[in-house]
Amino acid sequence: MRRIVDAVFISLDGVIQAPGGPEEDPTGGFTHGGWVAPWFDDKLGEHIDQVMSDPFDLLLGRKTYEIFAAHWPYAEPGDTIGEKFKTLTKYVATRSREPLGWGPAVALHDAAADVARLKQEDGPTLLIQGSSELVQTLLEADLIDELHLIQIPVLLGKGKSVFSDRTRPGAMKHTGTKVTTTGVVISSYLRAGEVQTGSFEFETPTDAELARREKMKREG
Repeated sequence: MRRIVDAVFISLDGVIQAPGGPEEDPTGGFTHGGWVAPWFDDKLGEHIDQVMSDPFDLLLGRKTYEIFAAHWPYAEPGDTIGEKFKTLTKYVATRSREPLGWGPAVALHDAAADVARLKQEDGPTLLIQGSSELVQTLLEADLIDELHLIQIPVLLGKGKSVFSDRTRPGAMKHTGTKVTTTGVVISSYLRAGEVQTGSFEFETPTDAELARREKMKREG
């Protein structure tokens, strides 16, 4: 069975749009593209190398695939990531029937069903980069096994996010945190079953609490 890992640059307010450069993805009037570069250091680079140290294939949304296809094939010879990306398979969630020019590549036209099928096969980890719409679909279907949240200490105000009201509720097991010299917090999580709940309320609710609950019902 293949594992699905999402390693994502994310702002403090949950935005993942255009971390790499001003022209990467300005859709929706986003004006802060390139917000990761000022915070990059050796420790962050080491973590990225670690995530990519074991065999993997890429799992991407169409827009992220197009961003990568316009960049990584033209990286300097010897660039570690560029060399890895040349030969591994790119699985691309897309509604388009146009050929995928940067190969080897496989189009996925029903993302949730196709990724669920891929998970049942033998093969390397499927690593997601960016791809907000795809990630939302996979979180809704509970198909992501591991999250690496690379949290940059900025507030971006608006922009694309991987989290939405489509996310299926569930518990996560924290497996590690690193803090870089620039204050980037890298937290790793594994899926860990259903949400567990408890209560700090009094065993017998007060009259004031009962009145509050009734008011909440009326206010909807």
